[in-house]
Amino acid sequence: MPAKLYKQDLNTLVMSAFLNNSHWSKRILLGILASAVILMSYTSSPYSSGNTVKVVVIDAGHGGKDSGNLGTQTKKKTEKDISLDVALQLGQFIKDNHQDVQVIYTRSTDKFLELRERVSIANKAQADLFISVHCNAASPAAFGTETFVMGMHKSEASLQTAIRENQSIFLEDNYEENYKGFDPKDPDTYIKLSMRQNVFLNQSLNLSKKIQDQFRDRVKRRDRGVKQAGYYVISYTTMPSCLVELGFLTNKEEENFLHSTNGQDYMASALYRAFREYKSEIEGVNLSQEIVKSKAKIPTIKTVLENSKETKKEKKKKKKNTSEGEVTGLNYRIQLSTSRQPVEIKPENFKGLTEVDEYISNGLYKYTTGISYNYKTARVLQAEIRDLGYEGAFIIAFNGNKRLDLKDALGMEKK
Repeated sequence: MPAKLYKQDLNTLVMSAFLNNSHWSKRILLGILASAVILMSYTSSPYSSGNTVKVVVIDAGHGGKDSGNLGTQTKKKTEKDISLDVALQLGQFIKDNHQDVQVIYTRSTDKFLELRERVSIANKAQADLFISVHCNAASPAAFGTETFVMGMHKSEASLQTAIRENQSIFLEDNYEENYKGFDPKDPDTYIKLSMRQNVFLNQSLNLSKKIQDQFRDRVKRRDRGVKQAGYYVISYTTMPSCLVELGFLTNKEEENFLHSTNGQDYMASALYRAFREYKSEIEGVNLSQEIVKSKAKIPTIKTVLENSKETKKEKKKKKKNTSEGEVTGLNYRIQLSTSRQPVEIKPENFKGLTEVDEYISNGLYKYTTGISYNYKTARVLQAEIRDLGYEGAFIIAFNGNKRLDLKDALGMEKK
């Protein structure tokens, strides 16, 4: 935000507070005046350059002794685990597809991290983007996704969400000394915080809207919108920042979805697509040219697998396992699409792919391509398939032709 524009907005707010002689207005005015100097200093921040995205910090919420919300308490995993799984998956998508971007995790394991440490990691890295991943909690009836940027909460629900997430502070040692003047339970704290991130508000809102669009349109989640609230981790970062709530673990259906491998893959993929769209827009790159390759030369799955550097041992194993037309043992496939009605398997229906298989699950017709006998090869194949236009393609696992949970398959592969 230009300093001139900020000064005009500040003058307007101050005048309004004086004219409206209410206790609430005076409290807002005090917050504005207390934050003005800090905010003005951000207008010349040397950090986020504004026209490139070269460093992204991904923050998996909670961790270690801070489990986050427990959901319905019927699962072993809690918010800290799901947030980490999706954060790592998002980072891997970025690494796989954008070698010009440095991905930094605030945590990559189950460890406790103070809120100020998370902020410090992003600021020291001079990141261009900060994305914090969380899961929501409320009544069992609440469901859907929402993404937060820093600002004054406009509803009691947003305030309570911010208070809940910020209470991680109370698990820290010496929190009273480290967070002088910041009380997660005091509404006045959030008035002061609401002024800090305005410099990057437009960019933060832009990314957040893209995230919600992807969740709604691609993953078919309920869109609860982009909101503003006083989260500590997106209040003290000096770059565009947002905090994503993937869904409500207190809602049994959403909890099951977010615990599933497919659910986590869908959510991470949606976050990645939003990131890619934001990066392309900021840098002035034509996104369609990046995604859609020349139609003159669409590779077959055989070509893709030949280019994936399979070892002789892997090729020998594949030949043995498929010699009689049946697939045996642990294998990975790339799921392309799902349909309520059967789709005729021919190249023109699958973007030129000639090796597509169909299986039926829960009354739906699902279409896959490629068979890989190790996860690393499957990842390469997945990237190739996404380049063909199947942006939501994801990896599924089988034992023979019996579907497996991907995490179980990865555990079997390590043995």
